[in-house]
Amino acid sequence: MRLLPLPGVFQPPSDSYMLADRLRRERLGPGVDVLDLCTGSGHLAVVAALTGSPTVAVDVSRRAVLSARLNARLNGVRVTALRGDLFEPVAGQRFAVIVSNPPYLPHPDEELPQRGLARAIDAGPRGRAFLDRICAQVGDHLTPGGVLLLVHSSVCGELETLEALAASGLRAEVVYRHRGALGPRLRARVEWLRAQGMLLEDDEEEVIVVRGEAPPQPR
Repeated sequence: MRLLPLPGVFQPPSDSYMLADRLRRERLGPGVDVLDLCTGSGHLAVVAALTGSPTVAVDVSRRAVLSARLNARLNGVRVTALRGDLFEPVAGQRFAVIVSNPPYLPHPDEELPQRGLARAIDAGPRGRAFLDRICAQVGDHLTPGGVLLLVHSSVCGELETLEALAASGLRAEVVYRHRGALGPRLRARVEWLRAQGMLLEDDEEEVIVVRGEAPPQPR
């Protein structure tokens, strides 16, 4: 798979590749509709589309939407890329698989950034500005038995995500975790993060992939 970098578009970080690996393990293919929420470069959308799954990619960034379209074309697949805030562009639609690598880095500022790279990664003081909204709304956009795959850092709260998905009727579990040193942006905020009690021992974090599954169709 090839990805075309575009100036000003956040390119796939390592957590996107972790999520892509989990996505490939789900049941994909023709007839299995996939939604890539907060698509960024379109990486995950292309992964899904390469299996033959009808795929929709959504992002609030114009450049990200363009990137998703160009990367789909570069890889010879079709992706419907839409601009908008989370589920708004797909209101009333349901998908068998929803995958998302949303902004999740905690930042002291209450106000969310409106442009640039920061908009693709920062998510308020708890890092949950988008995670909580996704967890609250995802149940209305999954087919019976549908699956959500969501990646974020332990600094945002693993338990909070599991509880939020359970409240939306999904059976949720962590299916992948990788512990290691903080990335450069969190390292720059380490004293603040430490004061908030968000870090693991030795100022480390875990990147986790959470899988939530909607109830099956009643027989």
